[in-house]
Amino acid sequence: MSPPTRGLPFTILHLGVGAFHRAHQAVYMQALADRGDRSWRLVSGELRPDGATTVAALQAQQGAYTLETVDPSGAREYRLITAIDRVLAFEPRLTEVIEVGSDAGTRIISFTVTEAGYYLKPSGLLEEGHPDLLGDLEGGNPRTLYGALAAILKQRRAKGSGGVTLLNCDNLRCNGDKVRLGLLQFLERRGELDLMDWVASHTTCPNSMVDRITPRPSREVAQRVEAATGRRDAVPVMAERYLQWVVEDHFFGGRPDWASVGVELVDSVHPYEEAKIRILNASHSCIAWAGTLLGDRYIHEGVRRAGVRRMAFEYVTEDVIPALHPSPIPLALYRDTVLERFSNPYLLDTNQRVAMDGYSKLPGFIVPTLQDRLRSGHSFAKTARLPALFFAVLQLWHKGELPYEYQDQAMDPGSVRAIFEAPDPLAAFVRDPVLWGSLRGSEVLEQALRSAYDEVGRLVLEEGLAANA
Repeated sequence: MSPPTRGLPFTILHLGVGAFHRAHQAVYMQALADRGDRSWRLVSGELRPDGATTVAALQAQQGAYTLETVDPSGAREYRLITAIDRVLAFEPRLTEVIEVGSDAGTRIISFTVTEAGYYLKPSGLLEEGHPDLLGDLEGGNPRTLYGALAAILKQRRAKGSGGVTLLNCDNLRCNGDKVRLGLLQFLERRGELDLMDWVASHTTCPNSMVDRITPRPSREVAQRVEAATGRRDAVPVMAERYLQWVVEDHFFGGRPDWASVGVELVDSVHPYEEAKIRILNASHSCIAWAGTLLGDRYIHEGVRRAGVRRMAFEYVTEDVIPALHPSPIPLALYRDTVLERFSNPYLLDTNQRVAMDGYSKLPGFIVPTLQDRLRSGHSFAKTARLPALFFAVLQLWHKGELPYEYQDQAMDPGSVRAIFEAPDPLAAFVRDPVLWGSLRGSEVLEQALRSAYDEVGRLVLEEGLAANA
């Protein structure tokens, strides 16, 4: 870590002002400020127009907002977060974002753009046919993270601002490696080979693992904040009490003293992220998809159903833990902690939020365990239940029977409709090129999914009968 050597603090530019960033990275920066360490400042900017309401409210509050945390007992705490020094609104040319990002004092550019915002196929190649990405590859105003980073880094090189750390804060396996791979491909496709070489030698992209359940803020959060603190806050955020951030300590131009406020700085984040992605993220999706089929609205309702909890527990115990052994993490304890966190009824975390982006989550969170079990010659029957649940959810979507609007940036609606219009929808599902990677079209996978789909049907029937008993 290199401390600032000039009068002004160094800058972290974070792209994306959503609830997770404000309940996670900004909280660690607040902890540093509370200790009197103001050697770094945080600027948050928006890359998309759909965040305009949040940005305007944050600007009106000078970047300040309230964080509400709640533990499984229902105990709530309120904390004023003032760590965001400046909030940059979206505008098509991203002028202010590029100006801040290209300043020599900006040493870290971090981002949360969701798993689907990287446009990567299972092979690691760019999904060049996506309209937003295609528009960026052809030039014009940036519409994707790659377009924004390319504009910032081009300006840094032109101004002689020096290298920078690109810090991915999304739930994506090997997230630093992935964004680096995607960005270099993007620049190569645009023919910006000189900039590609500069990026290769003037940036680092540490892998990181982030963890905090952060539901979408509801109107009730603002009401509780005002009742508890007397503050009227247009953009509070609510999260669980649990908080974790593990980051590889590979920074180009220094970093804040994050270790002093609980960030785990490591040589390799791999074992931490594998445990988190396969146990927490995959189980979260499992419960959300199962709960959707059962007519539940919230995650905690599914966890309290014996059949759903057993499905998540058995998936981790019988398939994931053996696949990850040996691990420096006590995996069985981590499993139990995760399920306890999911059972928190005060978070009111919706199945809609967690079920979204299945076309990124299935290949990212679940397929690796299928592949490991297949390679080792062991059964993957417990893992097969998860894609079977997702298949059943997509089936409801196709019929127009989902109880909420399903959002999935990586899903091609036409392709999914074609799956369910095929003579054998499940066989067509197994042949989907986006979902399965090397397992695409596998007869063994197809047979396992047929059995798992039958199990899912029995689960829905049994839980429905139990609820009506």
